[in-house]
Amino acid sequence: MLTVFSEKHALHDSKTELYGGELVPPFECPVRAEHILQRVRDVGLGEIIAPQSFDIEAVTRIHDPAFIRFLETCWEDWAATGYKGEAMAICWPARGMQQRIPDHIDGKLGYYSLSAETAISNGTWEAARTSVDVALSAQAALRDGAREAFALCRPPGHHAAGDMYGGYCFINNAAVAAQAFLDQGASRVALLDVDFHHGNGSQAIFYDRSDVMFLSLHGDPRDAFPHFLGYADESGQGGGKGFNHNYPMAPGTSFKTWGDALADACRKINNYAPDALVISLGVDTFEHDPISFFKLASDDFKRYGATIAALNLPTLFIMEGGYAVEEIGINAVNVLEGYEGR
Repeated sequence: MLTVFSEKHALHDSKTELYGGELVPPFECPVRAEHILQRVRDVGLGEIIAPQSFDIEAVTRIHDPAFIRFLETCWEDWAATGYKGEAMAICWPARGMQQRIPDHIDGKLGYYSLSAETAISNGTWEAARTSVDVALSAQAALRDGAREAFALCRPPGHHAAGDMYGGYCFINNAAVAAQAFLDQGASRVALLDVDFHHGNGSQAIFYDRSDVMFLSLHGDPRDAFPHFLGYADESGQGGGKGFNHNYPMAPGTSFKTWGDALADACRKINNYAPDALVISLGVDTFEHDPISFFKLASDDFKRYGATIAALNLPTLFIMEGGYAVEEIGINAVNVLEGYEGR
């Protein structure tokens, strides 16, 4: 299997995250990608290539151009204020407040963010911009005839909505790649999110559309981030009604329960008959992940990789979450090896 990877991911190396009332080192950190890359090499998964560069138009097919300009200029605007730390939101346009975009960077951060844990630092924009190039380069390989590819993206993307960042995500790599398939002639694309956290950004982007079926297996939002999206009764709206499927699951969920949900999602994908399948591959469903509560063991990742392979579709894997750093390479690559039948 082809892997696309860029060393520029390390340019996003924020030092602070708000967690449990403390500023702590971010769970989403550069060493995550390095562990996965090393595992790809150790098992001989296949060729590893650097990404091509793509025009920003591929991104603005999904994201509001004003939001993208904000991401591009955020650090410069933040630094110009004289602030010494990293750019983090401190206020939001809550219920009953005006939904206007302020001029001051503090206001802009609050307007465009969905949560407070995600810091922006010098290098974040270039890393995020390159991450989407990684996704699009892997997608291009499928366009050119490959049956599967792995986009080792960092930072991740599935929490990023059309005009919001957060949950460690800035540009929605999976959504941009799904749109690329459609722009190149696909009629339908399925986007399956197996990250522990609900892919709120991906859902919001495609919620009123029928050309992308979105399916997400995740921690129940009553108990898990992002809390305000991902309930089972969210099925789409307008032309997208019936094309959004959520599988929220409780703390302590075992692989048996999780696997049953995956099997149901795969039946829906099979009935939908998409031209391509995009997988938002988060491995924070692992039993020892520090910020999640499912109980999948490392061998379970191989098992569900084989389940996805049985759909027999051109498949693009895009890396999302997973914060048990020592095991992230094993777990992510286990999915890919299981897919390949190793």
